[in-house]
Amino acid sequence: MQIQPIIAALKHHKLATFLIAMEIALACAVLCNAIFLIADRLSAMNLNSGVDEASLGEVVVTGFDPKHASDLNALMLAGLSSIPGVESVHVVSSVPFGPQGGVNGVTLDQAGKHFGAVIELYQGGPGTPEALGLKLVAGHLPATDDYQPIVGQDYMPLSSRVLVTQALAEKLWPGQNPLGKEFWGAKYRFQVIGVLANLSVSQYTENGLHGAEWTVFVPTRPGGQLAGTYLVRAKPQDLERVMTQARAAVAKIAPDVVLDYSGSHTIGYLRQEFFKTDRSMAGLLVGVIVALLGVTAFGIVGLASFWVAQRRKQIGIRRALGATRADILRYFQTENFLIVTLGIVLGIILAIGINIALMKFFEVPRLPLWYLPVGVIVLWVLGQLAVLVPALRAAAVPPVVATRSV
Repeated sequence: MQIQPIIAALKHHKLATFLIAMEIALACAVLCNAIFLIADRLSAMNLNSGVDEASLGEVVVTGFDPKHASDLNALMLAGLSSIPGVESVHVVSSVPFGPQGGVNGVTLDQAGKHFGAVIELYQGGPGTPEALGLKLVAGHLPATDDYQPIVGQDYMPLSSRVLVTQALAEKLWPGQNPLGKEFWGAKYRFQVIGVLANLSVSQYTENGLHGAEWTVFVPTRPGGQLAGTYLVRAKPQDLERVMTQARAAVAKIAPDVVLDYSGSHTIGYLRQEFFKTDRSMAGLLVGVIVALLGVTAFGIVGLASFWVAQRRKQIGIRRALGATRADILRYFQTENFLIVTLGIVLGIILAIGINIALMKFFEVPRLPLWYLPVGVIVLWVLGQLAVLVPALRAAAVPPVVATRSV
């Protein structure tokens, strides 16, 4: 089929063609960015925390005097450990999906001239890596003498032998063996003794999966700044009951502290609550996509139906001259394809522009280019399906009925 007659016909309906093309362009731009944002949120919700979530809970208390941190730790460890079903209790700084722990920019030299990354630091007492269920891929877990005390007003030991994740090791020393490597965070010195398969940051951000596992575990003796947050481990079938009893027991164990109820739950519950907004956003975006595609499809159907009604005379003449039903059907499908393609070209430009604006104002990651073909294919298919019914109606017009209207 020749394209030139179709283009000539469209020139007689410039406004209608332009409006439909702009509707498709908007649908393309929104569709590409919305699918990308949904995929990004789903990736975040499937983030591997690196810990044994099914067996772990967190109890957080506040309102205590830091001078009495060691006494509070002793009371809480003893009291929580006495709950039936508790396998172990450890003092920690935070857990994945819990309150954010220490965040620090680190350098690869003591002088601070070679910046490495912004990392998150987890601290915990003896036995914490084992209780968390951390998996080593190189090196060894901290020995007893690796757990150093916090001195004075510092928030971690001045020199520590630490565990880093594979992701952070690759970021700091790409292609190198990280074991034995040193790095610094202000006055704090770290030496790598082990590499972990995974350990996510506590507070996943809009920056995406990039940097979500730039984490370090610092072996630390409880006391000083390391107090008030407790990791509880139990069998998965006992964990909910254990955590309920643990929250109730705090008032008896340490009557003077305040239980942070929102932070005192299983890690599975903390994950679910943390990503509640992401699930709502993904659902909202799905609704927007469905509504926008529906409006676009109805617009195509309406315009095609209007043009079929207007062109009954031309259709009848073409049928009388020997055009088959398939010829008429292909005509309208080709016409629709050209309009949709025009809208898609404009939509791709608009999609990239919207993504640049989102990157600038909302720190959204860059839109991967392969999302654009996804939007293109969806809109091409939608356009052909939407025009099918009016096109079939046009193809069914008998030549004799059409010519009688002349």
